[in-house]
Amino acid sequence: MEHAKILIVDDEIGIVKLLEITLEKENFIHIDKATTGKEALQLTKEKTFNLILLDIMLPDISGFELCTEIRRNTDTPIIFVSSRATDFDKLTGLGIGGDDYITKPFNPLEVIARIKAILRRQKMYERSEKKPVYDYGYFAFYPESAILMVQNQTVECTAKELELLHFFCENPNRIFTTAQLYERVWGNDVFGEEKTVTIHISKLRKKLGDDTRKPKIIVNLRGIGYKFIPPNEGLPWE
Repeated sequence: MEHAKILIVDDEIGIVKLLEITLEKENFIHIDKATTGKEALQLTKEKTFNLILLDIMLPDISGFELCTEIRRNTDTPIIFVSSRATDFDKLTGLGIGGDDYITKPFNPLEVIARIKAILRRQKMYERSEKKPVYDYGYFAFYPESAILMVQNQTVECTAKELELLHFFCENPNRIFTTAQLYERVWGNDVFGEEKTVTIHISKLRKKLGDDTRKPKIIVNLRGIGYKFIPPNEGLPWE
């Protein structure tokens, strides 16, 4: 992981320094920093990063807007790090393509744990020797090329959405609690971030064309958890 390239985007110099020192102690040596959205966007166009730590309250553009712009060019994992701690802010950040959300003030060790978990999952995903194609007729998923096709149309997804779909495809018809999904896909204990899972499942359902009110593919068993039911050759609601 020491070769991972990380971009810190925050206009609070103290926070940037704290994150930089914490990362360097964990042998992350390839660190870029940006204090404005414009600077960060330019860096993402010039360089390839393995992970981005992104504040929301930037001087020129909000982190939400910046995330949307970054997502036009790359699916690099993004962790929001912000003092805005409302459920609405978390839902917004995860809904527009963020992979995780940490509130300030934060425990530096928790930040490191979240970063390592994402990078570890990313590495395992890339190095997987067996990357089968999951073809269910209605939709097909190609893990090796990170492509989701729904009714023969390519659907854009974030890296975390694809990881979640891959996990479901590997474990069909099995029930997993929200905490289990977070641990298995995000690679951490839940840390009270159950909403991260539910938001990603909601987004994945929409991209699969699953009925969000009466889902047929990713089913919610109230009080128990979620189960992926592979669709038949026809449409999932038939």
